[in-house]
Amino acid sequence: MQIHDLIGIGFGPSNIALAIALDEKRHHGQFVDALFIEKQQGFVWHKNMLLDNAHMQISFIKDLATLRNPSSRFTFLNYLHEKQRLQDFVNLKTFFPSRHEFNDYLGWAAAQFEDRCAYGESVFEVVPEMRGSEVQLVRVRSRQADGSVRERLARNLVVSVGGVPKIPARFQPFRDDPRVFHSSSYLEAIARHPKAERIAIVGAGQSAAEIFMDLQSHPNKPAVDLIMRARSIKPSDDSPFVNEIFNADFTDFVFNRSQPERAELLEEFWHTNYAAPDLELIQQIFNVFYRQRVAGVARHGFLRRHEVTAVRGRGRRPPVAARPQHRSARRAWLRRRDPRHRIRARRPQDAARSARAVPGRLHGRPQLPAAGHAGTEAGHLPARRLRNQPRAQRHAAVGHCHPVRRDRAGAAGSESTAGAAGACLRAYAAAGRRDLTLWTSRGDTLNKNRSYYRSQDRPSALPYRRLVIPSRS
Repeated sequence: MQIHDLIGIGFGPSNIALAIALDEKRHHGQFVDALFIEKQQGFVWHKNMLLDNAHMQISFIKDLATLRNPSSRFTFLNYLHEKQRLQDFVNLKTFFPSRHEFNDYLGWAAAQFEDRCAYGESVFEVVPEMRGSEVQLVRVRSRQADGSVRERLARNLVVSVGGVPKIPARFQPFRDDPRVFHSSSYLEAIARHPKAERIAIVGAGQSAAEIFMDLQSHPNKPAVDLIMRARSIKPSDDSPFVNEIFNADFTDFVFNRSQPERAELLEEFWHTNYAAPDLELIQQIFNVFYRQRVAGVARHGFLRRHEVTAVRGRGRRPPVAARPQHRSARRAWLRRRDPRHRIRARRPQDAARSARAVPGRLHGRPQLPAAGHAGTEAGHLPARRLRNQPRAQRHAAVGHCHPVRRDRAGAAGSESTAGAAGACLRAYAAAGRRDLTLWTSRGDTLNKNRSYYRSQDRPSALPYRRLVIPSRS
């Protein structure tokens, strides 16, 4: 049996770059017998995410060869030259080619190594060949398309199989349901739903953002809901010092670190590559939501600080249940359903935690008052402490409380923020059989809705009003 110097499992960008480096060594008299095994029938690179308007997130200079050998014939610039598009690409004045073009570049490079890649074989076992206490060779077993098994021996093994779709546990029972699919199969899956009316996207990374924008041009114009744990979509960090982690010498630095140190590095630089879309894409998404606010039509939804709590297949539409992440008064916002896509939002039921909750800085629907923020009618609010609170925190229940169409607290049909906030706060006051007092600045939105409040001037030099929310007792 032939013994190869190296066997590579997978033939994506990483192993293509390795094949190029070994090929250039061969031209300098350093021959390495390398063979690559790929389970696909031909070269494939994210075929289901080759969206029309998607571009690369990294510069074309970080191609398969340039940073290692700028004079290599496998550079992206040489690819453009051979395709007779170099001058036109220069006129684009961009460092970021389209994903379609970069996929074509990778396929162009892979095609030059077809004699060194076994396509259509899936590796299922790697067995060490021992001589004494040392591993001398590795035996690689792969299964071909016709079911036959093939064995090969190698002195070195390189594993470059790419990422594996991560399916959350709550979606595992629906892996075979065509209505629930991972972004890695997006184009094929969405083509099976040409008449989709409402689509929920779980996540806030680059793929989720690209899919959201791609659905804007879907023929059926479906309504789309973004569901994410975070408060906002954060851009990827590609600042110069942070980008040093992608330098070649940083690989050796990470390799020599302990496992806990590696974990710290991954956490520190998480937003360079995970759950962090490009800033330009974030601006496009924000523009979509802004335009629908201008039009006064709530077509798309943005469920921030939510997590998926349950998925149930029911009829032709599988509902997804989502729960907000931040804590709030259990009685202030009761469970609600959004009939548009059957997403259920529910407040946490931990009353002990709710009793300690205070308004969030930038989010938060009406929450249980805490001492120093609000209290009963007989309570006291120190002026100094109030003066030190950010306006966004003082008015969390006002500026970030959205109207709810189907809320048992009585906010149904409310068109104003004040109406929704007032109904929810009154519901809590009624449940507690006591009045609530909220300190807010004069002229605030809450003061304009006098159907829910009666106001009393606070004897203080500070321009604040004390708003008493009467109970129903």
